[in-house]
Amino acid sequence: MKILMFLVFLLPCLVAAELRLVAYNIHHGEGMDGKLDLKRIAKVIAAEKPDLVALQEVDKVCRRSGSVDQAAELAKLLKMEYRFGKFMDYQGGEYGMAVLSRLPIEKTVIHRLPKGAEPRVALEIVVGSPNWPGKFSFVSIHNDWIKEPLRVQQIEVLQEGLKDRKHPVILAGDFNARPDSASLKKLETKGWKMLREGRKNTWSASEPKVEIDFFFAKGLPPFRFQDKVIAETVASDHRPIAVVISPAVGGND
Repeated sequence: MKILMFLVFLLPCLVAAELRLVAYNIHHGEGMDGKLDLKRIAKVIAAEKPDLVALQEVDKVCRRSGSVDQAAELAKLLKMEYRFGKFMDYQGGEYGMAVLSRLPIEKTVIHRLPKGAEPRVALEIVVGSPNWPGKFSFVSIHNDWIKEPLRVQQIEVLQEGLKDRKHPVILAGDFNARPDSASLKKLETKGWKMLREGRKNTWSASEPKVEIDFFFAKGLPPFRFQDKVIAETVASDHRPIAVVISPAVGGND
């Protein structure tokens, strides 16, 4: 009876401590059917009930996407806070990436990365959680899509920018690199853990042939995770990915 009562008490605490994350290259809201539909994107994200979302290929009042501030609109639809990171000026507006958060955002940092086919940044927010794991950084990433040596340089610059963090850091997004690439190995040799088990390909959405979207974590307390590629074939040219992180019982997975 005592054990049963303890489990009844413990279970809500463990559920509350889950951290639910999504990463999604939204292709400026344009789906495989050629339609611009942010509500469709929001519906895909909402189904995962995320605490944090890393978005790539986001337009801010660009003509091609109807002069809409896409990060602000998605935040409104999902009732989340947002931050936008600009890559470059584009079609009367700005093009870049964003993060959405249900957790209070304490700080925002833009990490300028080496320029490749397009300018690139990584967008970091520092958030606080009333449960586990406390304060941590969540970083949206979108590396160069052409040259692997440049992606290695971008990873090196980002790691340098994050080296003084005393709290855990999670990277999420479109790395434009396969699991065994030099740029991802560069992360793993520095203590980053790829949150990936039995994954499937993420691009392109309709007929995915490569796996280039990932989560990485460093400095988290002992944890377990469940990850997946969301089987969405139309809303963007990438399939979104999701992970649920929870405290480990008896060790670090």
